[in-house]
Amino acid sequence: MKSELYHTLKNLLDKTRVLNSLEDRIASSYDASRLQHMPDVIVKPVTTKEVSDILKIAYTNEIPVYVRGAASSVTGSAVPIKGGIVLDMVLMNRIIDINTVNLNAIVEPGVVVTDFQNEVEKRNLFYPPDPASADFCTIGGNIATGAGGLRCIKYGTTRDYVLGLEVVLSDGRVINTGKGTFKKVSGYDLTRLMVGSEGTLGIFTKITLRLIPKPPVDAVIIAFFDDHNKALQFSITLLDKGILPRALEFVDDASLRAVQKYKPEFQIPHNSKAMLLIEIDGYPADVEKQAGEIQRYLNPAHNLMCGAIAIKMASDTTESKSLWALRKAISAALYSITAQKISEDICVPRQSIKEMLATIKNIESEYAIPTATFGHLGDGNLHVNFLVSTKEQESRLENALDKLFSKVIELDGTLSGEHGIGLSKARYFPLEWMPDEISLFKGIKHLFDPKNILNPGKIFSTAETQSTPRNP
Repeated sequence: MKSELYHTLKNLLDKTRVLNSLEDRIASSYDASRLQHMPDVIVKPVTTKEVSDILKIAYTNEIPVYVRGAASSVTGSAVPIKGGIVLDMVLMNRIIDINTVNLNAIVEPGVVVTDFQNEVEKRNLFYPPDPASADFCTIGGNIATGAGGLRCIKYGTTRDYVLGLEVVLSDGRVINTGKGTFKKVSGYDLTRLMVGSEGTLGIFTKITLRLIPKPPVDAVIIAFFDDHNKALQFSITLLDKGILPRALEFVDDASLRAVQKYKPEFQIPHNSKAMLLIEIDGYPADVEKQAGEIQRYLNPAHNLMCGAIAIKMASDTTESKSLWALRKAISAALYSITAQKISEDICVPRQSIKEMLATIKNIESEYAIPTATFGHLGDGNLHVNFLVSTKEQESRLENALDKLFSKVIELDGTLSGEHGIGLSKARYFPLEWMPDEISLFKGIKHLFDPKNILNPGKIFSTAETQSTPRNP
């Protein structure tokens, strides 16, 4: 069947876009989660019709189809756990239109986020969603996983900028879920249903995105604290004073130590226990005023409860990028000090962040697994990283994760703020959702994909997660 499938697809597409060599199959067998399973064949479509024709073949023969973009998922969303076809969307990467009057754009799913942001900014427009992997992740993948990012506190998530989708269903039919208008209340909101569906309901081939005017200026301030509770208190003070930053990033002491070792050139005070990176934007006079207020509130002389031990405001764009570089170096820094990094993206209400951080430290102590936590303090989205270096730590990891997720749900939080469920979190899905709710989810899945060929084994299933090997 594998050989027959390869020849059938090769007759459908240019043969250079149908791959089944061992090297190509290995390259498409894993994503950033390091979970891995071999596909049978990889296809790289360039048109909606090609996607439709591929799915018609898959549907008729009940062959699994796994969509792949940049494969930056850390939950195994792109791993072809049941083999079959990997639908690699890398060649569908056109920016079709940027409309400066309607403030929207039409793109294909393979467009890289930063590339798109750069293009719209040339027209003095702004696409706010800004995941940390924006330099290489794709818009299609962002929509499939409901990506968040660094600017959510002020501008919302990817979901808030998707106006409509062209979607190929499992049997090859093509539907459109929205319009180019900001308002639309005609019929069910299929667009919202598709966002975050992780490739289980349909394949996006065209995407209509909302844009906004580009803020005239922005400013970046970095602050270090000798107690992480002071950083938390400052974030509350900031919002109480009516200042809404576009980014409010928290970094704990373990993450800071890793970055300092990885990049010694960063100037991190030796007694720092936490860091905040604050970015504001707007009209020049407003930004200048808010920047002054932020620095005044950070001064220990103003308030000992949330004063910083060091404050730095970027003086220009180059310096802003330098300050952001510290924040964006964390993941690489953590990988450099451990054999395995398990990164979770829990999200809790802001009022519960302090309790959640205390729980993380208790878990670290109880299971003797080092942790490092950073994330988007403004919306309660914390990236908890378990740094596993020994077999003994690996044997305790599952229990540590059980305790972590149980506490998240106890605090009225969610298992995933922006990465999705994929494979790695499937076993925890019933913690957050009741049986009747999961039954409804499965009913929707069956309606869109009656033969279960679209990204099967994800979200609801746990058996594959437990048996899927991780790369070393």
